Amino acid sequence: MNIVVLISGRGSNLEAIIKGYEEGKIKGKILAVISNKKDAKGLETAKKHNIPSYFINPKDFKTREDYDGHLAEFIKQKNPDLIVLAGYMRILSDLFIETFENKLINIHPSLIPSFQGLKAQKQALDYGSLLTGCTVHFVTKDLDNGPIIIQAVVPIKPEDTEETLSKRILSYEHRIYPQAIKWISEGRVTVNDRRVIVKDAEYGHIPVNPKLEDF
Repeated sequence: MNIVVLISGRGSNLEAIIKGYEEGKIKGKILAVISNKKDAKGLETAKKHNIPSYFINPKDFKTREDYDGHLAEFIKQKNPDLIVLAGYMRILSDLFIETFENKLINIHPSLIPSFQGLKAQKQALDYGSLLTGCTVHFVTKDLDNGPIIIQAVVPIKPEDTEETLSKRILSYEHRIYPQAIKWISEGRVTVNDRRVIVKDAEYGHIPVNPKLEDF
């Protein structure tokens, strides 16, 4: 599974994905890491692992559509099997999503459809939820609302802050994201409207459903 990863920040999920490749759990390679932020720590992470890394500046383009059009053409030259959003903090245009339909995945720090958009962890705390988590999903034109591949449930404690809850959720993000990529690489993931099935996966498990196999 050859992938391109889009980031905007620290790249902790990127590190988890890189580890999955370097340990041989995911076959293939990371073709490129691309950021819309020049100072994104994830670019340094990519360089440290000898992965081609690129900063493409949104300020060089008049509109979001112009930027996304350039980005899409740049990515197509790499010919990836999958595009992975790992903390990419720009809303993608319809054009970009259509270009890579069914080849674009994201991870979101909530159990979607709950708490979509920014600061999902704070949204869960402010709402008084007792459970939240994280979700790997296919990207569609509906923000943080695409077909779900895998989810992990994380309990919320009375003493939790946004920081402590985010940290606990992140530990599961680092497991379910590379797992989803591996399943896709094995050709086990099928999508029928909103319903995603991972062939031969064990469903009905908590805290992660389907059950983790490799991570």
